[in-house]
Amino acid sequence: MIWGVAGGLTSLAAARATGPDGAVLGLDISPDLIDAARRRAKGHAPNHSGVTFVCADAATVALDGEPYDRLISRFGSMFFADPYAAFTNLHGLIRPGGRIDLAIWAAPRDNPWMMELMGVARSHIDIPSPDPRAPGPFAFSDLDYVRDILARAGFSSPDIEPYQGEQPIGGPGASPDEAADFALASMAIGRALAEAGDDVLARARADLVSLFGQRHVPGKGVMMANKVWLLTAKA
Repeated sequence: MIWGVAGGLTSLAAARATGPDGAVLGLDISPDLIDAARRRAKGHAPNHSGVTFVCADAATVALDGEPYDRLISRFGSMFFADPYAAFTNLHGLIRPGGRIDLAIWAAPRDNPWMMELMGVARSHIDIPSPDPRAPGPFAFSDLDYVRDILARAGFSSPDIEPYQGEQPIGGPGASPDEAADFALASMAIGRALAEAGDDVLARARADLVSLFGQRHVPGKGVMMANKVWLLTAKA
């Protein structure tokens, strides 16, 4: 059995990998994401019946039945208010000898997609530097911190590999306008710009569209460089 934090796509990929005899549970704290995942599952005939989606907080959830063989999270594990307690809870959901696989962002300086977006935002508003370990996309960029969390939770033998590539902002094939709307709707900089007023937001959006126009690749979308840590550990 595999447990994956749900946006839908990762859980469905896990279901295809486990085959008809496997069981996959997708978990997320967001009701909207869970609803979207359930709708997406209906359109995936291969083994979609082996996927269950539950809306709950992974930091505290207690699940019935046997422990899971594997836990997968793609950019969903960095938002816990108390990561030490959360990963201790996660450890209890995986059978002894099972496995946890995480994709986590490397430091912002290694992720031009974030640095360039922040550069646009900071040209319009003041954005204070955050606590590097505060819940957020880059909370786990310090690998010593991540290793300490895992070790205290009971995980062992962590293996961490870098991945560098490009990602489509706003999804594959998105136009510069669509990518700008996605960034403003889904990221904290969008809320901060909106709070500064409609004029500021409009100017920032225009700058984002211009930036994304320079990064737009026909047939692919707005492609921007990234760096990710791929982490595996044993329960």
